[in-house]
Amino acid sequence: MNIAFIAHDRKKDEMVNFVIAYEMAFEGHTLYSTGTTGTRIMEQTKLSIHRFMSGPLGGDQQIGAMVAQNEMDLILFFRDPLMAQPHEPDIIALLRLCDVQGIPVATNVATGEILVRALQRGDFGWRELVHKYKPGE
Repeated sequence: MNIAFIAHDRKKDEMVNFVIAYEMAFEGHTLYSTGTTGTRIMEQTKLSIHRFMSGPLGGDQQIGAMVAQNEMDLILFFRDPLMAQPHEPDIIALLRLCDVQGIPVATNVATGEILVRALQRGDFGWRELVHKYKPGE
């Protein structure tokens, strides 16, 4: 499965700790992230992550391009709802694409835990069917 990690500045420590806690669940998957978030995760884990640009520099849009092509299976995007983000339109566009494509996205630790536990149980088999039978082909 293709999994992306994104975290706003004040949520990066939370994301790193989350990934450390569930590191074994992410092994064997193809991992992506925005720049700084991915660097911080790789410094604290043994995971290999393909890093895009920083979110404000286009990283959210790069992940969004994968979502638009239905090439992303799960996004963990720990957002900071109390801080205005200069690239808010990019964030809203990414979340809208996830809704269009039916991509599960967690915007906080609580939802992240539910989705990662589902991942551990193998509850994402339906995503394999989506990849196998892409609509419109």
